[in-house]
Amino acid sequence: MSDVVARLQGQGFRIVGALRHVAVDGMAGHCDSDLWLLPDGPAARITQQLGPGAQACRMDAGAMEEAAGLASSRLSEQGADLVVLNKFGVSEAEGRGFRAMIADALAQGVPVLIGVSQTHRAAFERFAGGLSEDLRPDAETVFDWCRKAAHRTPAQSQNSAMEIPK
Repeated sequence: MSDVVARLQGQGFRIVGALRHVAVDGMAGHCDSDLWLLPDGPAARITQQLGPGAQACRMDAGAMEEAAGLASSRLSEQGADLVVLNKFGVSEAEGRGFRAMIADALAQGVPVLIGVSQTHRAAFERFAGGLSEDLRPDAETVFDWCRKAAHRTPAQSQNSAMEIPK
């Protein structure tokens, strides 16, 4: 999705949201998770260090809500042609995270591109209420959908959402 976002931004589309951020130095551990807040950062760490041998969930709920709040405020303040979110994950499935931003975007007529894994598909489908559209997970299909969806008028794009199987 990062490549699709870069191409769209290069064509002048205003995009807000968050994507999984991979550190340039590659030093992040396999359980560390950062989100790159669109359109231009910063990266937000949404996991916490629990110490050696810890088995509990590493998600930092406060950091996740802070990242979602910042992305939501960008949508409200700057507007957008498209909202892009890395995934509908456990936070969203439980009613938190970026869920309110998704609803706000759709209420404003802004299309949403979001990845959905099999793990959270049922929760996403309940949330979407039949208003989602599945796409093949290839860059050209996603890019074409985004360009078309972002050019719809508000009446045409209201309640339009999309998911990408992972």
